[in-house]
Amino acid sequence: MTATGTGRTARLPSRAEQAEGWRAPGQDAGWLNPIRERFLLRLLVRKELRVRYRGSALGMLWSYVKPAVQFIVFYIALGVFLQLQRDTPAYAVYLFSGIVVVNLFGEVFGNATRSITGNQALVSKIYLPSELFPWASMIVALVHFLPQLAVLVVGALLFGWLPSFTAAIAFVLGIVILVVFTMGLGMITAALNAAFRDVENFVDLIVMVATWLSPVLYRISMVQDAIGGTVWWWLYQLNPLTIVVELFHVAFWRYSPSVVEAVAADPSLTAAGEPFGLWWAGLLIAAVTFVAGNVLFERSKRRFAQEL
Repeated sequence: MTATGTGRTARLPSRAEQAEGWRAPGQDAGWLNPIRERFLLRLLVRKELRVRYRGSALGMLWSYVKPAVQFIVFYIALGVFLQLQRDTPAYAVYLFSGIVVVNLFGEVFGNATRSITGNQALVSKIYLPSELFPWASMIVALVHFLPQLAVLVVGALLFGWLPSFTAAIAFVLGIVILVVFTMGLGMITAALNAAFRDVENFVDLIVMVATWLSPVLYRISMVQDAIGGTVWWWLYQLNPLTIVVELFHVAFWRYSPSVVEAVAADPSLTAAGEPFGLWWAGLLIAAVTFVAGNVLFERSKRRFAQEL
């Protein structure tokens, strides 16, 4: 809420008015806006969900259909034709636990990038804290992630997986690193995309390549055999997506009975630093990216209305 005086200039609200939520025009809480403006954030999330499925017969069922088709194609092409399932026990769980990570990364990154240009009418005509738009896109992506997560849990249970404290810690670490890192990237690209529309096409390329630059379709030991000991191997390991995918493997695949039995005969099924690997590096990279993204977004948002 805003308060203005009856004269020609705006009057600052009193302490009593501030306690009720009134603020002088133009006051901004910066990166705290999504927390302070939770009501507006909920409205934007509902709007995004309604617009996304307007006129759709399947609605939220697309959250199941798209990853299911993606999984089937990859499983047949790589698991059956290239026989990757032969050397990787419970390959279906291994594959899908990586797919859900890449899907969440792609949706948060892509939607956040387009969040400002996609809400051009709201950004250019009325005052709303600009941070709400990428955050609303992130929450919508998490809503779509939940059905995929449910399918992953059911699939893992069918292979004998049981929840554990280690699995829970690996999952929470993976989600935190992924969301914080991707939101940082999304804030950067959202600010740049308001001025240069080529950015969203560049983001689409990154999302397309992300599936192949992290151990989603293949085991990380195959990468180590090919480039181990080189600077490329270290860069590959420090890729936050690699770290998150491996954490999801630990959470849903690594301690399945068939995998535990196979490790005795094939130690390459384990990854260095298990169970949590380079989680600290992933968290550090994610935090730095998030801060950088918010700083750039904060400095750029006052020009959004003119650039749009």
